[in-house]
Amino acid sequence: MKMDHLTPTATMLDELGKRLARVRNQQGLSQTELAKLAGIGVATLRRIETGSGGQLESWLKLLIALKMTAQIEALLPERLNSPLAEVGVTKTTIRGAETARPLWGDERK
Repeated sequence: MKMDHLTPTATMLDELGKRLARVRNQQGLSQTELAKLAGIGVATLRRIETGSGGQLESWLKLLIALKMTAQIEALLPERLNSPLAEVGVTKTTIRGAETARPLWGDERK
């Protein structure tokens, strides 16, 4: 399932929980084993895998335990590579529609 900005949060949590369970199974780990590796409770892992939420800290611990730290970095990169941002383009609103325009040298901060 592909998620986008229209996907309801509950649906995203359910899908992420299923993906986590799939990765855990692919790595041959039981819920008890993964919970212990991550330093979280088994009940917390079960809630996450069933889409019932979970704190970001628990998710981070699980991804670290599964050796998936690259995915943590991909979640929100330190720097977003954007060609428009590189040349100093900003968004302005004209009659309710957003348009991109270049910044002149004296407008940059």
